[in-house]
Amino acid sequence: MAKIVWDATGERYYESGVDHGVLYPLGSAGRYETGVAWNGLINVTESPEGAEPSDMWADNIKYGSLRSAETFGGTIEAYTYPEEFEECDGNKMVKEGVYIGQQSRKSFGFSYRTKIGNDVNQDLGYKLHLVYGCTASPSEKSRDTINDSPEAATLSWEFDTTPVNVTGGDPTATIVVDSRTANATALANLEKKLYGDNTTGQPTLPSPDEVIAMFNEEA
Repeated sequence: MAKIVWDATGERYYESGVDHGVLYPLGSAGRYETGVAWNGLINVTESPEGAEPSDMWADNIKYGSLRSAETFGGTIEAYTYPEEFEECDGNKMVKEGVYIGQQSRKSFGFSYRTKIGNDVNQDLGYKLHLVYGCTASPSEKSRDTINDSPEAATLSWEFDTTPVNVTGGDPTATIVVDSRTANATALANLEKKLYGDNTTGQPTLPSPDEVIAMFNEEA
């Protein structure tokens, strides 16, 4: 076995940026509606919780350890949001351009992309992040006066998720696809689903089983 080499040329990977945000409102039939672009996306912070150990003791020793179920949530930060997100944020349009707040919050799906680079190529690849069963929490919004150092207001929403079923695994709220290693044809087909295509139809968020099936077909 060859000796380990640290930080070899071409192996200094890093992940940066966030773009290609898409919102998929969840319809009353339990299917995701047509996806819409989420412009002005600044940051997506992933905040998984749970998976905490619960120790068991017997015979005066640590006998074992059980871990609680893991949950997924996070924060979306942006300069703006698509109109379709109003219902997800607890706002209901009662007349064109008129909204009432504190209404039921619509569930949604979400996808975004992060870039992967290394020491020789900052555009080496990217990761697609698919998030299912999201609900947004009420968020604080600051309204500042315009002064001699004006800044655009930023908006942020914390979200939680409810996992969905996936064949061959425990229920999940997230899928990540790495363009560096994923099958290129299957990845292209997935992106047509996520972003829409002039020949294949409107953008939508496929279920985890549908995503896996795309890559199985091209295996």
